[in-house]
Amino acid sequence: MGKLYVAGFGPGGREHMTAKCIQVIEEADVVTGYTTYINLLKEYFPDKKYLSTPMMQEVKRCRMAVEEAQKDQVVAMVSSGDSGIYGMAGIIYQIAEEMGADIEIETVPGVTAASAAASVLGAPLMHDFAVISLSDLMTPLDLIWKRVDCAGQGDLIVCLYNPKSKKRTSYVEQAADILLRYRKPGTPAGIVRNAGRKDESSQITTLEHLKDAEIDMFSVVIIGNSQTYVSKGRMITPRGYSV
Repeated sequence: MGKLYVAGFGPGGREHMTAKCIQVIEEADVVTGYTTYINLLKEYFPDKKYLSTPMMQEVKRCRMAVEEAQKDQVVAMVSSGDSGIYGMAGIIYQIAEEMGADIEIETVPGVTAASAAASVLGAPLMHDFAVISLSDLMTPLDLIWKRVDCAGQGDLIVCLYNPKSKKRTSYVEQAADILLRYRKPGTPAGIVRNAGRKDESSQITTLEHLKDAEIDMFSVVIIGNSQTYVSKGRMITPRGYSV
């Protein structure tokens, strides 16, 4: 029986990969994934056999991985971050079931973008938080705004994935406007670009000035709750301990 690992390799650098992830990739007969992610891994695992597809070919990529595992091979389907958080784990299980594949599947967790970005900013995720993707490719925009509004009502720290693209230039501003119904304009907001990678950069601003920040698809935006503050260039959200 073939074995298919769905492995999250974190932000991209080897130092953020779990020991399990490294073991899985090293032992795999075939490594499959999105072309950009495969190119990141080739630096650390140059001798592996790789199969990749470009963006928007996720279903094809998963079928390819399942087919390789059906050849009684060990296959590693890789995702950046955590494979079960906006990664490939869910669709792999769906495709394998649809294909009636008699293979073993194991999900291997990794460091997701929220925790990677939070570590750069300080300690902004120390209390309840919501992770919301602003990409409306597969989620209706009205539903995205409803989720942002609910997070605002609940005073949740908000972590925004896929905050801006060439077509979606104003979604961050719209999200900020929704949260401003419930939060002070001076609420800290942090932006981390390429978290955990060689060209990592970050900045801390406020909710009212988020619209003026440099943000793109490689950025993660973290907006604090009513208790979040900035000290010595770090965002900190108190957990509630007496100090």
